[in-house]
Amino acid sequence: MEINLSSYSKKFFLFRKETNRLLLLSMAFSCCLCFARIVCTGRLSFVFLVWNLFLAMVPYFITELVEKNILALKGWTVFLFFLGWLLFIPNSFYILTDLFHLNDHHKDHGIPAWFDLALILSFAWNGLLLGMISFGKMQKICCSYFPGVQEFFFVYPVMWLNSLGIYIGRYLRFNSWDIITNPLGLSYDIGRMLVHPLFYRDGWGMIFCFSILMTLMYLTVKNES
Repeated sequence: MEINLSSYSKKFFLFRKETNRLLLLSMAFSCCLCFARIVCTGRLSFVFLVWNLFLAMVPYFITELVEKNILALKGWTVFLFFLGWLLFIPNSFYILTDLFHLNDHHKDHGIPAWFDLALILSFAWNGLLLGMISFGKMQKICCSYFPGVQEFFFVYPVMWLNSLGIYIGRYLRFNSWDIITNPLGLSYDIGRMLVHPLFYRDGWGMIFCFSILMTLMYLTVKNES
């Protein structure tokens, strides 16, 4: 197996595709808004959005890499890429929950609420775009190996795991790499959720609600594209 990384990076970073160029422009706009806020306030209040956007790009990179080298990859290698993608895809949709920080604008005087709304929405929008495009590519790749699988039976289970990942990141404060760096702590907290579902009823409610919401969002965008 040989993956031509130099050819891949050249094609990707030159953004020859119109979609990639628009994504780059949109992400640059978000970062400019964040930079402008830092300059105006002298505070790094929302700089974490840039890091969250970087994490949202990881699954997009994975699917681009797999898609461009699919003929050179063996089935088990694609499966490993899929597992890696599954660990990072919640980061793309996680930025939606950064809207919780909208009320933080009162901490920095002189910044109107509409600016912070535009700032957070722009990052959330980019995260959604990266996630939706990446999700569509991975669905296409997986369905090429399992052509008999119905679309919904791929989309919803993965979106459910995606929602679980969002909850774990937002409320249990774990990151994607904690499955390697802190597997015992992660397993313990997930185990508590499974053993005491009533105690975590709000969490399971969020997971259920977000899984349906993101499934409907994805299917709507996919079927209209």
